[in-house]
Amino acid sequence: MIILSVVMALLAALGNAAASVLQRHAAAADLADTAGGRFGFVRRPAWRWGAGLLALSGAAQALALATGPLAVVQPVMTTELLFTLVLAAVVFRWPPGGRTWAAFLGMALGLAAFLLLAGPTGGTETVPPKRWLISAVPALAVSILLVVVGRRLRGAARAAVLGSVAAIGFAFTAALIKDTLGLVSGGAGDVFTRWQIYTAAGVGLGSFLMLQATLRAGSLAASQPALTLGDSLLSVILGISLFEERVDLGWRALPEAASLGLVAFACVQLSRSPLVSGEEAQRW
Repeated sequence: MIILSVVMALLAALGNAAASVLQRHAAAADLADTAGGRFGFVRRPAWRWGAGLLALSGAAQALALATGPLAVVQPVMTTELLFTLVLAAVVFRWPPGGRTWAAFLGMALGLAAFLLLAGPTGGTETVPPKRWLISAVPALAVSILLVVVGRRLRGAARAAVLGSVAAIGFAFTAALIKDTLGLVSGGAGDVFTRWQIYTAAGVGLGSFLMLQATLRAGSLAASQPALTLGDSLLSVILGISLFEERVDLGWRALPEAASLGLVAFACVQLSRSPLVSGEEAQRW
């Protein structure tokens, strides 16, 4: 089942990356067509294919969460950056430089090393409400504090802080979806009588809006590390605290931290690439 979960998470990441590249392609074509109107890109096949892929990616991520630990699925989802790099290079015919390929390799190796060393396993299918309360209250308090701090900052610092808030929201959204899917065993209709599915929708929407504020606040290079690593690290913590997933630590803690450091460094480098940031679409 863990193999199925990893495969589904990779497919979800690939779908997200493909959707992003396709919709950038549609937006770039719309900029070149002055007669298309302000939202002409929505009528373009590339944009509609992208929207369809996003729906399929959501289904793949849900299946990944239903069959594997949260501490595995969300870190694997960070491969969206890698897939975006490769697909954008093909679509926009913009060959990545040597540093970009080095960052690609570094992120892949760092993520693989972390998953192999940490070895997340086990876990329950559902979460008792008391655990949600213990986790959600401090997370909400930290999020509010970060938003207040972020409003006083500008540029890269503000983007990094708001990106951390969005990461908290996305991690909790994934955890709520996993908990919701665990309730399916009681019947699909029973899911819609529980608070988890509606909370997941609300937190997910709020996280999406926070992401838009993050992207307006500063460059992707400033916000992406906080988004990627914040989501992954908090998901590991939530997997342990909410779903009782097990992660190997002990002597492995230091090499695990080094692996995450490599992922963080590679994230910064990848985010600076025009292929990932979307700048290549403006010049295409």
